Amino acid sequence: MVVVVDPQLAGVAGNMIVGALIGLGAHPDEVVEVMEAAASYFGGVDVKVSDVKRAGIKATYVEVKKASMPNFKYPEFLERIESIDHPLIDDNVISFSRAVFHTIAQAEAKIHGESLDDIHFHEVGASDAVADVFGAAFAYFSLGFDKEKVYSLPVALGGGSTTSAHGRIPIPAPATLEILRGVPIHGGLVEMELATPTGAALLVNIVDEFKNFLPPIRVVEIGYGAGKMDPDFPNILRIIKGTKSLEEDKIVLFETNLDHLSGEIIGNLFDDLIGEGALDVTITPILMKKNRPGHLLRVISKPEDQENILRRIFKETGTLGIRIFPQVHRTILKRDKIPFKVNIKGEWTANFKVAFLDSEIISARIEYEDAKKISSKTGLPLREVMEMAEEQFKNRRW
Repeated sequence: MVVVVDPQLAGVAGNMIVGALIGLGAHPDEVVEVMEAAASYFGGVDVKVSDVKRAGIKATYVEVKKASMPNFKYPEFLERIESIDHPLIDDNVISFSRAVFHTIAQAEAKIHGESLDDIHFHEVGASDAVADVFGAAFAYFSLGFDKEKVYSLPVALGGGSTTSAHGRIPIPAPATLEILRGVPIHGGLVEMELATPTGAALLVNIVDEFKNFLPPIRVVEIGYGAGKMDPDFPNILRIIKGTKSLEEDKIVLFETNLDHLSGEIIGNLFDDLIGEGALDVTITPILMKKNRPGHLLRVISKPEDQENILRRIFKETGTLGIRIFPQVHRTILKRDKIPFKVNIKGEWTANFKVAFLDSEIISARIEYEDAKKISSKTGLPLREVMEMAEEQFKNRRW
């Protein structure tokens, strides 16, 4: 299962996340109970969940009315968080909520040039923000999303200016911008605040990876969380739950030019680098500067193997420099190794490398070593053995 948060049209706020998670199946009565219980330690709130329409799209709106505007220093705020006691609020919810508010506190401290101990929580420490964070945390864990890969698309921020505890400030608020440092963002459609500090802090603590485009998935469910305003565009945050049809992993790509090695040494590189954990090794003839013939060595490895492979390349080739393309994304098909009996001058059991797209087999190749063994025993050319075996696998009945 995979989860995708989509704030690219209307941004993100705490109550929008809560609404979208309720739309995906989090129990609304339990979410409201958690929100009101947590906020009671900070002045109290009244929470109402309802179905609304935003530009014609039905969504879940979580209305949170606060009873007061407390002003806590960060250490006192954390003490109150830790003191919350309710049967639905477990350690996971407490720890996650604390992490969200720590994200906000760090941003505020940096903006104002103060230490964490001296930071005062104004709007973001109000009871409605506490309710939003605890409600989102409870819904997130109750849906099991902590065990899933969570992506986010770019965040719409809005524009213009707004009034805060510090007076008139630009949109996005400085805390929001600081929290989203390194995250793909854009202005959005309107001059209004689309992304709040609470929403931004929840987002960066929920999301494992930010992407510019929707990853390839099969959609299972969609939850829509409504914002308070009803402008002429859908003021909604949608969270998509689906399954991935294509797998992704992260690799490191190395390459270097070689113009001084013999064929024997270049050929020996393959076994050495594969032995160090390389996923793939290719060597391509190239023409270098001053028309010198040479070879381009390209090596793919897992990130955890990169240091060993780098050392091996330097040691074996004597090259003076290696180009590194770190954390390259690679989309891969689901793969498996399946044993299958073939009839080639007798019956043999061979392993096939099988690739799946969803549940459909789209590629199957006999393992080289198994094909070589059959070829040796039968006297048939290796090419014929591979063609016959793969044809029999293709026409299998099971």
